[in-house]
Amino acid sequence: MKANPEAEAEEPEQRPEQPDEPEAAAAAGEPAESGEPGAQRQPEEPDTERLERAVRAAETALIEFEIAVETFRVEIENFSRLHHQRLGPMYARLDELDASILEVTAAISGDPEDLRKAHEARAAVLPMPKVEELFHGWIDSEGLSPEATAMLTGQNVQPPSRVRPSEEARKAYRELVRKAHPDLAQEDAERQRREEFLVRVNKAYAEGDADALRDLLEEWEKGPREEEPEPRVPHSELLYARLEWLAERKEVLTAMVAEMEESAIGAMLRMAPDDPDRLLEEIAEQLLEQVAERESELARLVQIRDAGAAGTGERAGAGTGDGDAGAAGAGAEEN
Repeated sequence: MKANPEAEAEEPEQRPEQPDEPEAAAAAGEPAESGEPGAQRQPEEPDTERLERAVRAAETALIEFEIAVETFRVEIENFSRLHHQRLGPMYARLDELDASILEVTAAISGDPEDLRKAHEARAAVLPMPKVEELFHGWIDSEGLSPEATAMLTGQNVQPPSRVRPSEEARKAYRELVRKAHPDLAQEDAERQRREEFLVRVNKAYAEGDADALRDLLEEWEKGPREEEPEPRVPHSELLYARLEWLAERKEVLTAMVAEMEESAIGAMLRMAPDDPDRLLEEIAEQLLEQVAERESELARLVQIRDAGAAGTGERAGAGTGDGDAGAAGAGAEEN
């Protein structure tokens, strides 16, 4: 999906156009202005129907927006988990190489500042002692492992196979949300049933489980249906209040999107809105290049260090040999 879900969803109508004066008068139950004496009060239906159409349009737009926001949230979560799983070892390797490079550099220079930097880098690489053993793999130096977090939050323990759910999963998810969204319920009990059902739908979608989504769609089609209430014409004030609530809900979702986009993972996803999975591959390729460069630099520095150590040893050996020869000569003269 696009980095900004708002761009993919039609903006809910904040408030429909104000009706013309005759229509407004009719909606308010006032006599319509007419040149004929004794004009009768106009019925409310035309204006009320107009407001109802506006409410339905706003509800549909808001549902589409919520689908886009949830998709973006799922992509951020999946990207974060896959980034940690696939690229975490590469980042750890880079940290290890950086510490080794600083240590070899300090050995060559003998500079106290270089020694201090090498010590800090090595300390940052080392894990907290015995933490993993204590918690049996549930926690490490970075905190709870992804598997432990998933278990505690009820998420799937296994990481997702990809950042963006498949087209099949997305299609099934959209159809389910459009049909089962709580805002489409007329009664509180039905709203609660829909909310509980959508929790299962969102979980299956987060896992990219197209089969589970198809099963949920079939379950919904075979499930109970809310009885249609007796037709009634709500007051225009209630319809306007509904439009205002929809506008407020959209503002809340817009703030959620802004917060997600400002996160580190959200910012990364904005770099590749059309193919976030490819972005992971590109980052992996860049990290592999950096690892190769660091390994080459470390090998070069090790050669310099070893050559310097060998040269120091040769000079020390040569000095010791001259002294022994001199001592031997002195002993011969004495004899």
